[in-house]
Amino acid sequence: MFYNGYYHLFYQYNPKGAVWGNIVWAHSVSKDLINWETIEPAIYPSKPFDKYGCWSGSATIVPGKGPVILYTGVADEKQTQVQCYAAPENASDPYLRKWVKPDSMNPLVVAEIGVNGSAFRDPTTAWRNKEDGHWRILVGGRRGLRGVAHLYRSRDFVNWVKAKHPIHSSASTGMWECPDFYPVPVRGKQGLDTSMVGNDVKHVLKNSLDMTRFEYYTIGKYIPEQDRYIPDNTSEDGWGGLRYDYGNFYASKSFFDPVKKRRVLWGWANESDSRVDDVRKGWAGIQGIPRTVWLDSNGKQLVQWPVAELNTLRENQVQMSNKRLRKGDYEEVKGITAAQADVEVSFSFSSLETAEQFNPEWVNAQDLCAEKGSKVEGGVGPFGLLTLASKNLEEFTPVFFRVFKSPNKHVILLCSDASSSSLRSHAYKPSFAGFVDVDLAADRKLSLRSLIDHSVVESFGAGGRTNILSRVYPELAVGDAAHLFVFNNGTEPINVENLKAWTMKSALRN
Repeated sequence: MFYNGYYHLFYQYNPKGAVWGNIVWAHSVSKDLINWETIEPAIYPSKPFDKYGCWSGSATIVPGKGPVILYTGVADEKQTQVQCYAAPENASDPYLRKWVKPDSMNPLVVAEIGVNGSAFRDPTTAWRNKEDGHWRILVGGRRGLRGVAHLYRSRDFVNWVKAKHPIHSSASTGMWECPDFYPVPVRGKQGLDTSMVGNDVKHVLKNSLDMTRFEYYTIGKYIPEQDRYIPDNTSEDGWGGLRYDYGNFYASKSFFDPVKKRRVLWGWANESDSRVDDVRKGWAGIQGIPRTVWLDSNGKQLVQWPVAELNTLRENQVQMSNKRLRKGDYEEVKGITAAQADVEVSFSFSSLETAEQFNPEWVNAQDLCAEKGSKVEGGVGPFGLLTLASKNLEEFTPVFFRVFKSPNKHVILLCSDASSSSLRSHAYKPSFAGFVDVDLAADRKLSLRSLIDHSVVESFGAGGRTNILSRVYPELAVGDAAHLFVFNNGTEPINVENLKAWTMKSALRN
């Protein structure tokens, strides 16, 4: 959230040696979303209602109260989850260093009869209905295998009443964790305050699915007077639906930035190496790069892009223009630190006639990426980047496009394939992938941006319409021994119209 001149980031962590679940909320502040100073823990288990853990929640800036955090407390060994209230001890302190959890208010919400109290967590940022003046929040849950977003209302932000029905639910998805619910304008990239409604506004409902460990979202219509959310019929409302990110990205949260009028999205990337490795280095899991998010002009999906402040870390720009890549060509991008880099590239091709035939049974992009890979010759593609590559390509993480043809349109696959990323045999090395919804018939161009940070390759395809974050752990392609290439393994020649790459300076962390 943004408050008193600072961005505030709250995130969970397990204190060293603590058992899983005994989670503490860390707190960092920043002026620019890039350079951060860590404050003492904001919320930690200290009361009967959160004795066994302080789990996810959200902050809301409440007029007359200042920022308020609603979070899930774990009250007993049976994992009974309750929603709790915390507020700054001094709301005028720009760093919000001390937080209190009033006994008189907590726990704020307890699961009613008929609600599974061990699957009842992660309250959203609240929004206020201008007609009745009531605040509303969602709490994630499930009934059997049906995912549920429970709705609660309050006039004073203290006394909450459960609505007669969830705002939305979906069959066979499993537990909905970390729900997020917010408006986006039908046109333009501007963000909106969470309470905004109107005819020129759509709403996004995002859930992190515990069964798949991926996130899914729908775009639809919120009807305030009925407290109903109805997804559009442009994508599946379930496991096969739209995702913020098709890689290692979970438990995300967005907030409205009132200074720059944008909605900013944060996501968590877990490790992909072994538990032994995590213990040895003393930490596990990172926050991804903050992203600005808005509705695509087609109205069917969201678009994401790294926040503009990230560009201040760029240095030592190199460029490549009009480079023709035939089948089997690899061209190194030199002059930057390839282990910590930002790369933007646009590709074009003269013809789509050689594109491979698309099989309608290929519904799972990740499986298709694993089957085809970056080394298997295609027609139009595979082409893209080889990131975190060793000199002789014993290790590399390819991020690439592959184009197929179907009767009515071309199908575009974006892959980030970690299967060759490391010589370490015990690391998790998945082939992440997603389909890209763009029309190639007009200009036959595709763009890609990849941010590379030692163990992270975070990629944005087609201007941020399809995005993939991968965790990789090379042994050879480390530091100055890492290389970056553009490549083409398709029969159709590919033109690197323009490539710009930068070494990225390190952000400041105190």
